[in-house]
Amino acid sequence: MQPPFASSFQKNGRARRQARCCRASAGRHEPVGTAGLLRILNIVDDVTKECLGAIPETSISGRRVALELTAIVERRGKPGMIVSDHGTEFTCNAMLAWCKDAAIDWHFIAPGKPMQNGFVESFNGRMRDELLNETLFFELDDARAKIANWVADYNLQRPHSSLKYLTPAAYAAHLIATDDRQRNPDQLRRSSVAPPAPLGVQNPETLTATG
Repeated sequence: MQPPFASSFQKNGRARRQARCCRASAGRHEPVGTAGLLRILNIVDDVTKECLGAIPETSISGRRVALELTAIVERRGKPGMIVSDHGTEFTCNAMLAWCKDAAIDWHFIAPGKPMQNGFVESFNGRMRDELLNETLFFELDDARAKIANWVADYNLQRPHSSLKYLTPAAYAAHLIATDDRQRNPDQLRRSSVAPPAPLGVQNPETLTATG
């Protein structure tokens, strides 16, 4: 079972869990090596801080964005909102049609205001400084493998203070458990501790349990 969807999209995002928002970004990068110009579509969950997708390609169209989002929605459910900049891959007819068909709201940040999508911008900067500027990419498959390894480390090994010092994956697992208990309130009433007896009355179940 996957945790509730809560993220925003921006090329190369953030919301409250109740809002279930997602952020996407698709930025250009000229890597060191022979892979040529790369574009990377990053999709970040606002609540868990997980990177739900980091897709490197030589070009990214609206149709490709729609395919990636469809796959994520199938795994995680629908977000309440997607947030992005005005990149053509997000404003094209293919994406407008996808949003209508999927019944998902899409919010565009104000032009020239990247900090309205601040978390994904921070994520992009971290990826750029730690990986893209420091790694040789010899071909597209090599770039895909190295980016996937970096994302796995980010999701599984890096605690966040905003997540009570849990990793994104661990915090997502915590949300799963919380969501399960909220969906099954009877589990909250179950306890291995015997119920208290009325004043002055000994509960037979308690006597049996205590010997």
